[in-house]
Amino acid sequence: MYRNLINRLQKYIKICIYASFFITLHRFLVNIMTFSKFWTHIQVRKWGKYVVTVLLFLAVFLFIGDQSAIHFFKRGREIRQLEEQRDMYREATENAQREILLLHNTDSLERYAREHYFMHTPNEDIYLVEEK
Repeated sequence: MYRNLINRLQKYIKICIYASFFITLHRFLVNIMTFSKFWTHIQVRKWGKYVVTVLLFLAVFLFIGDQSAIHFFKRGREIRQLEEQRDMYREATENAQREILLLHNTDSLERYAREHYFMHTPNEDIYLVEEK
């Protein structure tokens, strides 16, 4: 009989503990949501809440999200690198176009083959001179 009463008391105490925990949690969340204690503590100085608001805004602007200042500067650096690559490829394309125009003439084609591939006619000798 006492054991049954003790079990009921233990369950009641657990329920009270859980209830007090949830009540405390609810009060804490309400205070956070309304910032009531926070703002009254900050209002010690006249401009305190405005300073906190501006600091929060700056923190969000600088560090949080895809549109933050950090991502902005990273994207700017990537854009500059891609533009440099684009210019390099344009120059390579222009050089290739110039070479194609030169190779349409048979004399320039023969010269190009001699200079780049060391080709020669059967009765010629080629001497390579290395400069140091």
